[in-house]
Order: sequence, then structure tokens, then C-alpha cells
Amino acid sequence: MFVRSLLAMSLSYLMLNTAFAASNAEQPLTPKKVASAATIQDPINPLALDTKAASEVMGDEHTASNVVSTAASDVSSTTAASEVQISQQEQKNLNQVTKTVKTIDQGSEKTTAPTKNNAARNAWTLDNLNNIQWYADIAKGQFPVYARAQVMLNNNHASPGAIDGSSGKNTLKALASFQQMQGLPTTGELDQATWNALVATQNKPAFIEYTLTEADLKGPYAKSIPSDYALQAKMPGLYYTRVTEMLGEKFHMDEAFLKQLNPKATFNKVGEKIIVTNIRNNLPEDIHLIVAHKGAKQLYLFNDRNQMIGSFPATIGSTDTPSPTGTYKVVGATKNPYYSYSPSNFVQGKNLKPLTLPPGPNGPVGNVWIGLSKRSFGIHGTPNPSLISKTASHGCIRLTNWDANDLASKVKAGVTVKFLE
Repeated sequence: MFVRSLLAMSLSYLMLNTAFAASNAEQPLTPKKVASAATIQDPINPLALDTKAASEVMGDEHTASNVVSTAASDVSSTTAASEVQISQQEQKNLNQVTKTVKTIDQGSEKTTAPTKNNAARNAWTLDNLNNIQWYADIAKGQFPVYARAQVMLNNNHASPGAIDGSSGKNTLKALASFQQMQGLPTTGELDQATWNALVATQNKPAFIEYTLTEADLKGPYAKSIPSDYALQAKMPGLYYTRVTEMLGEKFHMDEAFLKQLNPKATFNKVGEKIIVTNIRNNLPEDIHLIVAHKGAKQLYLFNDRNQMIGSFPATIGSTDTPSPTGTYKVVGATKNPYYSYSPSNFVQGKNLKPLTLPPGPNGPVGNVWIGLSKRSFGIHGTPNPSLISKTASHGCIRLTNWDANDLASKVKAGVTVKFLE
């Protein structure tokens, strides 16, 4: 679906509380406390947690004590909707972001040959990945300069999705978001000014050498994940199926790209050293407003000063199962949830009876669920991170598992989620 309305115009209507098509019940920028997520019937039960399975799935980073529901969290906001203002420059920049993203989506992802074949510049070594500099006439395709840029974008909360070293649409959209946040022309191109701004924010190398641990190899891992929900429901957990899949998610990398950077690695030896990204996960500020832009296939995050503080590539509904319209509230976030399948929502295969699927990163909603005040809709992860914004969903907002966890760590009950076309 292409962009049918300007993001800037829509956001200014929303933030200024003017004549946007919203019901009287919608209070987008002054959310009140949400009593409980129990009043919302989501496709998962946000309070049904197997803490043992959850801690096993996530490893040391997410112990059982961390797997909690935040449905009863308060949102402290003293900013009234009538007080929220957006500057002319901010509106201009948002206008340009929308225009740029539309152009990116309409374009192709064809590669172009570099004007000069510089073998040293195109080497996939740790030294080159960390020291590659911007150069004129960067070709389209997979090059170390894009790999370093993707890590820097990720660390500035303009997520490119799965890091793969390429100039794909998610990367170009992330560039446009970063440019808007930095007050640069939102071209969606990796120009020198954008590169300089990215480098100026970094105080660590983009790639590092990582040593495989016993915990990495131990898992737990599943031999495979069947596509049939009935078979998934019989499994102890929807775990990762291989070490490279787990490492790809841990370091926000496309699994094939991880293997490409480490052609001699076996990924089955404790102490083996591999090249991975040097990423960070947590957003810098609490989130005041989430804009789910269907046409842009992006989730835009704003603070209470109407400043964009992050963006994620997203899969938002489909033609057959469209996402909702209007404004809703976050009711809570749950890590490693059970998934309650109901054929009344959609029919998967030949499964005509309700099923309960165990937790795990390869579950239908990944390893995190952020419930909305709209029955059966939420923001969640995915078992297929490289397909985000490239496929359809059953109406929810689908992010990579790491972006969904990043969001869940900061979002609070009562935060506004606005769907735009």
C-alpha cells in the first residue's frame, strides 16, 4: 500500500488536536492510566508465562525475573494535547520523510556496478568494516560501507532491520529517518553529510570479534519448527533451530550475512572467534507517541516534545487482513508469551480448533507482545526478521524480535498508537 496521506499533515493534526478524523474518545497525547490488560482480549494471554521456558529461550539476558507484564504501568505525562506544538521545520522535515519513503518504496532494489573496482575498499575484513570511509558514487548493492552505516543507524535508533550490508529499502528508509532526526535533508541517500553525522555519534567500532561460549552452543535448540500450529502446540518451546539463527538475532544480523562474514567458522566450537556487529538495544527516552504508518511500512516513535526519537521497519496488516485505523492505547508488554490461536481470527492450515502454542523466538509473534486496546491487535516480533516490511501480517504490527524488545523495554501502558495510511 502506498502512502495516501502526508505523515507531517497527519501528525500535525494529531498533535495540535485539530480537525483530524478521530472520535471524541481519542485522547492521543494525554493518556490516562490503563487499569489492566485483562480487559483486552488479545490473540495471546499476556499474563500466561512459563518463566522457566522464557528464561531458557532468551538465555542470560532475559532471566525469569525479567519476564513480567507491564500492563499496570503508569504513564506520567503532564503535556495536554492542546499544548503540543510542532515547528514549521519539523512539519517540513516530516513532509519530506513521507515523500522520500514513498519514492523508496516505488523504486527497485537493483544493484549497480561501482565506478571503480577497489578490492581493498570492498574487503569484508574486520579492519575494513570498522575503518571504511564514505566515498563518492557509492554503488547500490552489498558493500562494507553500507554494513558500517547500518550498524551506526541501528545504534541511532533508525533501525535498518536485519543488518546485511546492503542498500535495500529498509536501509534507505532508516537513512531518511536518521536524516530527519538530525535536521538533515531527508533524501534517503548515504551522502557525505549523513555519513559525517553518523560517524560523529559513534564512540566504538561498528564490528567486533566475538568468542562463542558454552551457553551459545547449549541452547536449547529445536531440531526444526513445523509450519502446522497443531504440531507447534505439542513442542516444549519454539526455540531457535541453530546457533547461527540465534547469533543473527543477538547481533541484529541477517543470518546469511553472518555466515558470509565468517566463511571459515563452524559455529559449533566453544572459543571460536567470529565477526559480529557491535550494537546497542535500548532507546534513549520514554516513548510518548507511536505512529504506525501503513503506507511507509514504518513505525515512528516520538517523545513528549514531538521529536522523532526512533523508527523501525514494520509489516502492518495486509489487504486480506488489514490493520485497524484510528487511535488506540498500549495496554501492556509481555516477553516470551504463550500464543493462543483462534480460528475465529484466521484459519491456519486445517486447524479449526483453538490451540495454545508455547513461548519462543520462533513463535507466531516472536518473543514479545505489546498489547493494544483493540481486540486481537498488538505489536510483536517475528520468526522471520529478514522479511519485515516485505510481507503481510494478520493485521498486527510486526517488527524484528530485537526491535520489538527494544520498544517493549520503554513503552508504557497508556501510550498512544496512531495508525496512518
